This record gives sequence, structure tokens and C-alpha cells, in this order.
Amino acid sequence: MPSGTPGTTPGRSGTTPGTPGTTPGRPGGEPVTSPGARERWRAGDSFLSMWRELAPVGRHADSGGYRRYAWSPADLDCRAWFRAQAEARGLAYETDRNGNQWAWLGDPLAGDTVVTGSHLDSVPDGGAFDGPLGVVSSFAALDELHRRGVEFTRPLAITNFGDEEGARFGLACVGSRLAAGQLAVADAHRLRDGDGTTLPAAMEAAGYDPGTIGPDPERLARIGAFVELHVEQGRALDLTGDPVGIASAIWPHGRWRFDFRGEANHAGTTRLADRRDPMLTYAETVLAARREAELTGALATFGKIAVEPNGVNAIPSLVRGWLDSRAADQATLDAVVAGIERAAREYAERAGIDLDVVRESFTPVVAFEHALRDELGKILETSGDTGRPLPVLGTGAGHDAGILSASAPTAMLFVRNPTGISHSPAEHATEDDCTAGVGALADVLEGLACS
Repeated sequence: MPSGTPGTTPGRSGTTPGTPGTTPGRPGGEPVTSPGARERWRAGDSFLSMWRELAPVGRHADSGGYRRYAWSPADLDCRAWFRAQAEARGLAYETDRNGNQWAWLGDPLAGDTVVTGSHLDSVPDGGAFDGPLGVVSSFAALDELHRRGVEFTRPLAITNFGDEEGARFGLACVGSRLAAGQLAVADAHRLRDGDGTTLPAAMEAAGYDPGTIGPDPERLARIGAFVELHVEQGRALDLTGDPVGIASAIWPHGRWRFDFRGEANHAGTTRLADRRDPMLTYAETVLAARREAELTGALATFGKIAVEPNGVNAIPSLVRGWLDSRAADQATLDAVVAGIERAAREYAERAGIDLDVVRESFTPVVAFEHALRDELGKILETSGDTGRPLPVLGTGAGHDAGILSASAPTAMLFVRNPTGISHSPAEHATEDDCTAGVGALADVLEGLACS
């Protein structure tokens, strides 16, 4: 079947919009029925129809993967899709100062809002589920709550955070980092893509005002709880046999740039003994990264490389490689990165190569708030069909929920990925598991916003 389409295991399809719900007139006030809600909610899409509508956007014909880079035409199409879904449901739509999208049910200025959502951008040739599953499931869960006829006692919002993957400008979670004050405006203005286009220039070309970017404490103060649903980026749930799990923590992780500088020369005339070839030192460092990760139980990956002058018949003068490393705790992460850098410097010294190492980004361990995590566990244990508590698992992947955890209580739900593959067209979730995820998210939102 085509990549990006939920599996066809027999079972329920997506949820179906039905009876309208209610919206809070003011924080803590009596629920008030939204005028005209019945007609709007009958027109709401199910999970599967929304999924099929979004699936072609930004999909590359040759790879089958997605290229939804921040502020690109594909990203703008995704943003238009989000706005259309919000307006079809009569939600109050807005874009904040950093380009993040919001759809509000209830008073957008009220505090104690329950927020859900994720992101719609992708890594190069990424899978269909990383990010979009959470956004589509959020709208579908809201449809399900209206079908149930619940009464909302707290405002609810759905969000799409911009540039979560960092595929274009090299820094993950730009939208949420800016909002949370974890990315300085001056640093954001210095971000450039591979073509030299700055972040402000890209935003302006897409029709957004880059002059407004910066911390947004007033908006974040409205969030009483943020719950992000995401496809699992591993096989833990597949091994336990559970369609849905709860996140415990995000491993500490970061990105380091290794610049190996040698001497450019002719590949066909320079003796091997006379070469200062930084590519060899880089290659030895890649192997050292694998060894250090195996010794410490961490993860270390060189997944991106830039070479100068990048000629087939030229010995490089510069090889620039980017290291991504993650571990279950800070001490282990420090140890593995230090080991990789130590090995790289030893190789470089022997070969006459100059080496610079720059940490480009870092996120410390994020332990999701225990009270909110436990509340999710109680809600889903009560409403679930398995007869046992949902598994609680950590993850090595970063998320907007991790960035926001410093500003508001956050939690995450994971949906089973039977392949265990992510950031690839092979990323997958079955229709049954997607439906289970929508149901679990609806249960959680009902427990938090309708009690």
C-alpha cells in the first residue's frame, strides 16, 4: 500500500463527527452551547478523510517520503489545511508571533486551557506520521467529543508548531523554542538554510512578519495542560502488544558540528603519504562514534556531511559532519560525546588535520510532569479495553512537548509503530492503532477539559 496511508487491518475506521458539544463562555463559567454548532460539526471530517486529504501534500514522487520544510510551499499548503480544518469546525483561528498556528474552542484569552496538537513539517524524505498524526488526531478527537455530546468546562485549543524538525535551518523546535524564550531573537535571525536564506527572509517570503518573533509568555500562560500525541519512534509498544502508551521522559540530546580541515589537492597526482585528507579523519570519527555509543548504551549518529571543494577528483580541504547523540541520562550523554571528541582529536593530530567542535543545540532530560502523567494513566486505565495500565516509556526523540514543559504541564501519548522505523517513508501505523490513538486522546481531553 502507498506510504502514509494507515493500514487496512479490519476494525473501526476514523471517528465520525456528530452531535455538537458546548463551549465555555468564560473561564470557570457555565458551559454555553455554541450557536450553529450542529451544522458545523456535521460537516467535520473523520480521521481517515482528513488523513487522505493531507497525505499528498509535500510528498516526493520518487522517494515516497515527505519534504515539508519550514516556510516552503508544501509547508504553506499544510498550514492552509490546518486553517481550513479549524474554520470548518467554527474554531477561532490565529497565527502567533512566531508563526505557530492555533485553533481555539472557547475563550482564547482565558487561562487553564487544555491544548493538544503537534507539527506538520518533516525531515527530508520523512514519513507521513511524525507530526501530522498528532495534528489530525487532535481534530478527530475533538469531533469524537462532540459526537459524545460532552460539555466543556475548560477552553480547548489545537496547535501546529512551526519548524519542529529543523530540516531547513538546522535547529529543531524553532517555533516552540521562540515562544518559550529558549531561542534568542538574534540567534533566530542568524539561522540560514543550505541556500543561504535566513529564517526572517523565508518567513517574509511566505507572507509572515519576522519582526514579531520572540518570547510569547502571555500565550503560554494560558496553557493549563499540553498533551501531544505522536507516533512512537521505536518498537517498544510493538514488543508489549499495546496500541497506545504514555511518555515518561525525553532523553537528553544534542547536535554537535565537527569541522575537519585539511589541504585540498589533486586526487590523481598527490601521493598518499603527502596528503592531509580530512575525509579519512572524519571516517575514523564516525566509526569511533559507533564504538562509544555501544560502550555506553547511548545513541550517536553522523547523519549529515558537507564537503569542500566537493569534487570527484579533489582531496577535500574541509569535511564538516554533524553528530546527533542521545542517552537515557546526562552523565551518559556527556561521556559518549566526550569519548567521540577525544577520539576525533587523536585521529586529527596524527593526520595533521585541524579540528573544531561546536555544540549547535542541546536539550536536557525532560521528565514530563508526574501529576499530569499519572492523571492520563488513570483516565486511560478507566476507559481502556485491555484490562491493564498503559505502558509508560521514555523516548530519545525531541518534541515540542519537551520544549513547553518548562512553561506548562505537558504530557505525551504514543501510538504503536510496528516497523519501529521513523524519519523514513517506512514509518507506519495501522488504521486500528490510529483509531485507538484518537480514542485515547479524546478520553484524555474529556477527562481534562470536561470535568
